[in-house]
Amino acid sequence: MKKQLLCTSAIALGVAAAAPASAQDWDLAWGGFMSQHIAFIDSDTSVGGVDVAGTDFSGLELHQSAEIIFTPSVTLDNGLTFGVNIQFEGQNGFSIDESYMSISSDTFGRLDIGAENSAGYKSMVGAPTVTSMWINSPSISSFIPLSGTAATGALPFGFRQAAISSYTEVAGNNDVRRISYYTPSFNGLTIGVSYARDGVTNAGNNFGGGLDTNAIALSDVMDIGVSYSQSFGNADVNIGARYGVGSYAAGVVASDPETWGIGATIGFGGFTIGGSWAENDNGFAGGIGDQEGWSFGATFDAAGPWSFEALTYQGETTVAAGVTSDYTAYKIGASRDLGPGVDWDLYAVMAENGNAAAEAEGFAIGTAINLSF
Repeated sequence: MKKQLLCTSAIALGVAAAAPASAQDWDLAWGGFMSQHIAFIDSDTSVGGVDVAGTDFSGLELHQSAEIIFTPSVTLDNGLTFGVNIQFEGQNGFSIDESYMSISSDTFGRLDIGAENSAGYKSMVGAPTVTSMWINSPSISSFIPLSGTAATGALPFGFRQAAISSYTEVAGNNDVRRISYYTPSFNGLTIGVSYARDGVTNAGNNFGGGLDTNAIALSDVMDIGVSYSQSFGNADVNIGARYGVGSYAAGVVASDPETWGIGATIGFGGFTIGGSWAENDNGFAGGIGDQEGWSFGATFDAAGPWSFEALTYQGETTVAAGVTSDYTAYKIGASRDLGPGVDWDLYAVMAENGNAAAEAEGFAIGTAINLSF
């Protein structure tokens, strides 16, 4: 598959070189978003059922998420569109998140080259949601200390892995340099494949000298994703599935890492229901570090500006033989459309992570203003 992906890349670049560009100017498009959250938090961390001093983070808390996204593109006379996607994080310093090039057309499909999530990740579907404090992701840990504290040691809360999210990556790699190809849509069906040489994120040509997102010498990461979106009368159906596998350096762990997942939603009469299931086999002896999780929920788009949600995410990580650490989260919420690119969220979240040995839990009641432009 690696050779096939490289051949696909060469064909696309060769076709592009076969015809000159027109005098048409580039479309220097850009946009972005900002979400500002304010919530009242009630949380605590315990070891063996006893609260740990200094780990009560209850009270009023703020959280923000923001990005500026540049998406310039140009369409050549041969029909191919060349584009760039560069995403700048707007919190915790101004840093680049994803950055990649795209080559696309209606008949060719799309080729992405650069630091981006895999085709498997981007094909997945999870439980529907309307507010911007995500529980099918690590976002809620901004309010509730679900990854542990210095007093208890880190509770397992692996990024891009199934115990906390159905949007997984092989061994939790994130935004690494890869090649991805997506077919044109065939009556709503799209297939994507990805290849990444290693687990080094967004670092240029440095032969593995950058940040290894898993710190365990991950290489040759292959992913495939399948998505299907179609309407049948008054029903809208979305289905996504993914599989991924990589290689570890010899002797690092017992076996190579894998991930797979499947999810679906169906919408009718203002209601949308759906869910997902995902797993990460991380290759360590005895299954330690392996993860699984599922989501389920429903939303309702009412007449007028309001929409509503109720959903859950449930996951577990194997931390020792016969011992798991469990993540459980529930959310209810509502979102009101205030105008173009502006909406207002209200939500309540209950979440906990851990087991009888160590546990973090909390409750959040929050509100957010979301701007997109």
